[in-house]
Amino acid sequence: MHAQKFSPTMHKVKLIAKRFSYFGVKDLQPHKCNLSLVRFITTELTRGYFLEHNEAKYTERRERVYTCLRIPKELEKLMTFGFFLCLDAFLYVFTLLPLRVILALLRLLTLPCCGLSGSRLLQPAQVCDVLKGFIMVLCYSMMSYVDYSMMYHLIRGQSVIKLYIIYNMLEVADRLFSSFGQDILDALYWTATEPKEKKRAHIGVIPHFLMAVLYVFLHAILIMVQATTLNVAFNSHNKSLLTIMMSNNFVEIKGSVFKKFEKNNLFQMSNSDIKERFTNYILLLIVCLRNMEQFSWNPDHLWVLFPDVIMVIASEVAVDVVKHAFITKFNDISADVYGEYRASLAFDLVSSRQKNAYTDYSDSVSRRMGFIPLPLALLLIRVVTSSVKIQGSLSFMCVLLFYLGMITLKVLNSIILLGTSCVFVKEANMEEKLFNPPPSVVSSRSEAKAAHSSSASDSSPPDNMAESSAPTFPKSDSDTFLTTPDEEDDGKIINANTGLEGDRTPKKDLLEIDRFTICGNRID
Repeated sequence: MHAQKFSPTMHKVKLIAKRFSYFGVKDLQPHKCNLSLVRFITTELTRGYFLEHNEAKYTERRERVYTCLRIPKELEKLMTFGFFLCLDAFLYVFTLLPLRVILALLRLLTLPCCGLSGSRLLQPAQVCDVLKGFIMVLCYSMMSYVDYSMMYHLIRGQSVIKLYIIYNMLEVADRLFSSFGQDILDALYWTATEPKEKKRAHIGVIPHFLMAVLYVFLHAILIMVQATTLNVAFNSHNKSLLTIMMSNNFVEIKGSVFKKFEKNNLFQMSNSDIKERFTNYILLLIVCLRNMEQFSWNPDHLWVLFPDVIMVIASEVAVDVVKHAFITKFNDISADVYGEYRASLAFDLVSSRQKNAYTDYSDSVSRRMGFIPLPLALLLIRVVTSSVKIQGSLSFMCVLLFYLGMITLKVLNSIILLGTSCVFVKEANMEEKLFNPPPSVVSSRSEAKAAHSSSASDSSPPDNMAESSAPTFPKSDSDTFLTTPDEEDDGKIINANTGLEGDRTPKKDLLEIDRFTICGNRID
């Protein structure tokens, strides 16, 4: 009985002897346990290990550290290039667009004298320019009835928490307006320039034009409320509202870092960050103009605003760097991907200068980044005209010189951007894509080939039909925009119906990913 009760204990001691064999105790027996505290401490102090036994793991960790250190440099290169792209599209509204509208109107006026040289009164690009000009004129006349001072005092009377909630709601509304606004403008441009021989499938140019005017006006009002809220934060005595608004940027890290991102998703986020940073710069400019007007353009007050402006810009840059650094770390994305993003943006600029271009460059920037320059330019014109009083011939001469300076800046910026973009496109080996047809044409051709092949299969004998009797589901265009895996996972995809490897829609190229493309962003 005693031996039977002791046997489980003996078994446990043997297991302990095996597990603690690294102590150096070779004669660990059930009845002779030579363990001591001194030997345990000696072993803990003298035992060693070799990192080269897992060299691949530690090399990968070191590369991740180097990638995080490279992110600020590569990200700021992309942000700087994107900033000047937005600046080029923004200056276009003030400089070249009025001249193009004047040339188009002169063409209309001289048509009775010169006669019609073709089937069109105006070229499609000229029609779009005239529509943009009319939208700006009508919206500016509507904006003249909005009292900025009354809006400022109305917002200033609200509590800090209420203003914080309002500012967050305005940011969400701005993104929604941008996503739907470009669709409204594109629908207007296509409705006005669509060939007449096609069957009418729209409600008319005038309803689309009224929708576009209403959108630009409401979006400009929304941005004005944003600028006014930021102005109230700058002028508050304790700066508590400004601090809360800046801390809101760091909340963005929590909502983005711990999600699964692929290259397409990160490209969209980078474009959104470029647009957000440029918009914030314009809002800060509007705030400075309004404050300088209130202090009679005293240059000493500019130095009072300067620390707050630097603080807002620095917080924005810091949040972007931290966010992108950890997103690339958690999703194992190389820092070289920002060079691909930069080449894709450069490709848009170069392709808009080709003879077979199918869109204006400013519209391409709007689709790619969600940056629509018309409402922002309208608000800036409204603030400048209300802040700066033009009286006398000398003032008109200064305005003319300022306008010529803006044209010079626009032309110089365009030349530098075009040269830099050509270098980026050449380095990325994307020159051949410049002569390819637009993506919509390619997709329509592929759909036509698919329809032709399906009709051919329908006319085949019944035995072939039995083989292809598997159910097929209709796919919309949005199905092609779903999550695309990384390159190394492309060959591992197995079709659920046929069991064939690689039988799926091809991966979306970066050139076909714009601000409104649906990409997977699921939380793992």
